Amino acid sequence: MSEGRASDRELSRVAATRRGVHDRLATLDPDRPVTYRAGRTLRLRVEFARQLRRRRTQVAYGLLLVLPLIIAIAFQVGGGAGSGASQLVSLATSGGFNFALFTEFASVGFLLVVVVALFCGDTVASEASWASLRYLLAQPVPRARLLRQKLVVAASLSLAANVLLPVWAFVVGGLFFGWGPTQSPIGGTFGTAASLERMLVVIVFVSLQLVIVAALAFLLSTLVDNPLGAVGGAVMLVVVSNIIDQITALKGVRNFLPTHYQYAWIDTLSTPIRYDDMLRGTGSALVYAAVFLGVAWLRFDRKDVTS
Repeated sequence: MSEGRASDRELSRVAATRRGVHDRLATLDPDRPVTYRAGRTLRLRVEFARQLRRRRTQVAYGLLLVLPLIIAIAFQVGGGAGSGASQLVSLATSGGFNFALFTEFASVGFLLVVVVALFCGDTVASEASWASLRYLLAQPVPRARLLRQKLVVAASLSLAANVLLPVWAFVVGGLFFGWGPTQSPIGGTFGTAASLERMLVVIVFVSLQLVIVAALAFLLSTLVDNPLGAVGGAVMLVVVSNIIDQITALKGVRNFLPTHYQYAWIDTLSTPIRYDDMLRGTGSALVYAAVFLGVAWLRFDRKDVTS
């Protein structure tokens, strides 16, 4: 019995730095009662509770709630958009749907990118920076399960943020500017049913586009011990990609940039909705995400975790 306990302690001690230990731990002695089940480690409700209590989560959601109010008050104080404003800006005060579309347009290029990168880039790297990643693995939590649980929670928080902003902006816009039909910048108006359909398409497409940011941030989170490096690296990808996308001399090469289709949701304002660019953008995003997440799993599974 003492030898078995010593063996358990030895396996737990090296579990944080070496791969394959958890499988051996689960089958040490088939005759004794089962005391270790990988499925009971790092449960989702526990991880959700931990992340929701964190200050960065509360600040991020607080900012998403405050931003539409600030924009609406700015329009009220400034008297609406000027004559030289772009089409979406000039229609922002036409009603709740138009205000939500403008808020989404103003946020998708940077604010939502930062929020998603924060949730997905901070998840594993923060454990390493707190010197708790080694102890999580020594509980022991299998590496694949740790990544899966962390990714599910981070992706859920990111999706909630992507839904919260346009929905809350619609409510704020309706309270400030009324509930009139959506006016398209390319002509025509949409009723409530058509507006809701288009808003749903916008939310789904933007969420899928931000999967690229989430996957890259998560990959960097498994490679570095500093959350700022993971978050900043993912945001930097978007910034650099947007800059390169402005170089028209690259022609067709720009189609392969991760952010080339991030504003393709504007096609929802046409009648009928044009899905061509949105489908291309979705396919590109899924390919990028699959590569980034595959590398993250492979790299973390072989990594010697000493932090």
